[in-house]
Order: sequence, then structure tokens, then C-alpha cells
Amino acid sequence: MVVLSKIYTRTGDKGTTALGSGERVAKHALRIAAYGTVDETNASIGMARVHLGSGHPGLDAKLARIQNDLFDLGADLCVPDRGQKLEYEPLRMTDGQVKRLEDEIDEMNAELRPLRSFVLPGGSPAAAALHMARTISRRAERLMVELAADPNEPVGAAALQYINRLSDFLFVASRYVNDRGKSDVLWVPGQNR
Repeated sequence: MVVLSKIYTRTGDKGTTALGSGERVAKHALRIAAYGTVDETNASIGMARVHLGSGHPGLDAKLARIQNDLFDLGADLCVPDRGQKLEYEPLRMTDGQVKRLEDEIDEMNAELRPLRSFVLPGGSPAAAALHMARTISRRAERLMVELAADPNEPVGAAALQYINRLSDFLFVASRYVNDRGKSDVLWVPGQNR
């Protein structure tokens, strides 16, 4: 369990921070940027939940689980699996978390009409907020993929799959809250030429 009794420590005043393994790295390190952007995704989902209000309790519960999963993902990323024996079992993303997202995507998508064009972010405030969360999660994914491309910076397969599915989930959820796609704003190619 995490215990935070003092919020500032002064240990990062010179531009470094500690990974979960205790290793100190620069605050601008790619791994820090990756899990920082996962945290940003989490915050944006919190804003989307505020916009949902009480009209979508099932989706709100799914988003609450996702927020918890994103803390798991941050914990996974902050303790790189470099094959070292640690004093504790680090938290890792699982295939089950990925599968749950896939099942929930399929469940929502079954209620939507097929798309005939790309969707412009908007419609309702909740849909716009979910689109914002989607774009931030895509940025987190790009950073994680870049990190994983470095052989010295391992990223678990389930972590990469989860962040990839998350943007899909958020896209489908944005359509779902837009009156199950009926209020989607569709792109009209060349409309303003």
C-alpha cells in the first residue's frame, strides 16, 4: 500500500526522479514522459466522467475501472523489467485487463450504427471530453512504443496492448454517449473549399 505523509521531498529539485526500482533518472527521460502521459490520460478521463453526469452509470463504472488500470499501467512502467530480482513483486498489466477492454468495446459498439465517415470530436460535452482523452492516450501509446523500441527500456506486451485498446475504447465510448452515434459530427471531405 502507498503511504503519502509528506507531499514534497526536495529529491527532484535538480531535475531527477526515482523509478519504482529506486533508480534515479532525468525527469525528461522517455520513460517518465510515457507514464506522465498515462497520468494525463487518467486526468482527462476524470474530466470526461464529470461531463457524463448521471446519464451513463454503466459507462461511468467502466471509466472508473480504467482509471484504476491506468495507475496499474503507471506502476508497470515505473519499474522496468530488466530481469533483476527485486524485494517485491512489481505490478504488471495483464492479458485479462486487455480482454476486458475488448469485451467492453464490443458491447458498446454493438449498439452503434456503422460509420460512413470519420467523426469530428464533438457532439456532446461528454463525447468531446472522451475524444480529448482518446488523443492523449494515443500520445501515451506513441511514447510507450518509442520507449519499447529501445532494447534497454523494456515495456510489457500487455501494457502496449492495453494502451492501444484504450484509445479504441474511448472512441467507441464517445460515439456511445453521442446518442449511440446519432449525434456524431461527421467529417465532410472538402466541405469548405
